Amino acid sequence: MEIRAVSEAAPDRRPPAVNEDLVLTGPDFAVVLDGATAPAGVESGCRHDVPWLVMRLARELAPPLLTRSPTPLPDLLAEAIAGVRATHADTCDVSNPDSPSSTVSMVRLHPDHVEHLVLADSPVVLRSPDGKITVHSDDRIERLPERTLEAVRRLRNQPGGFWAASTEPQAAYEAVVGTTDRADIDVIAILSDGASRFTERYGHPWEELLDVLTTDGPRRLIDLVREHDAAATTPGWKRYDDASVVLLQGP
Repeated sequence: MEIRAVSEAAPDRRPPAVNEDLVLTGPDFAVVLDGATAPAGVESGCRHDVPWLVMRLARELAPPLLTRSPTPLPDLLAEAIAGVRATHADTCDVSNPDSPSSTVSMVRLHPDHVEHLVLADSPVVLRSPDGKITVHSDDRIERLPERTLEAVRRLRNQPGGFWAASTEPQAAYEAVVGTTDRADIDVIAILSDGASRFTERYGHPWEELLDVLTTDGPRRLIDLVREHDAAATTPGWKRYDDASVVLLQGP
C-alpha cells in the first residue's frame, strides 16, 4: 500500500509550536500517537513533557516494527510502555495518574491480513473495495460519567474508566484490536482526534472524509478541519488541536 502522512501542531500554539502528535511509518506499518495536553495546574509528577513521552514511545515501537517482529501488537505496546517507564522511573513519580500519556493507533500489514490496535480516541477507518466503511475506535473517555479533572484523574488507566499509554503496561491489553482480510481493504486512514473531528465534531460522513483523503490527500483534510475550527462557536470545545493523518491506499 502507498502511505501518505501529514502531522501539524495546532495553529494557536505559542511559538515555537510544538506538535504533541507523532506519526511513525514503515514499509508495512503505520502508527499515530496523540499526546494528551495536560490541563493548567495539574502536577504530573514527571520532569518530562508530553512530546518527550510520544518520542520515547515511538523509539521503543520502531525497532520491532521495522524488523517485522511476529510479536502481537498489544505485546509490542506493553513492552514499549514498560521500556519508557524504565527510562524515568528513577527521576519521576511514575505512580502519578497524571503522568504524561498518549493515544496509540497502529496498523500492521501482512500479505493476507491487516492488524489494528486502537488505544484511546484516535480511530482507524477502513474502506473495502465495494465501499463499505468500518471504524475501529475507543470511545471510553467519551462515555465517562463525568469529565471533571478529578474524575479523569481517578478513572485514567482504571477498570471502568479509560486507558492510554503512560506508565502502566497493562493499558496495552485494554486496546481495541483485531484483524481484517487484506482483500477486504483498499483504503486505511489513521487519525488523531484533531483530524477525525471533521466527522466526529463537524458532522461530515466518514464516506466524505475518505473521499477527501483519497482525492486530495491528508493535507486537504487538515485544511478543511482548520476552516471549521476557525468558525466554531460551541462553548467548552478546544478550538484547535494538533492534527495527524496517515492514509494507506492501494493493493
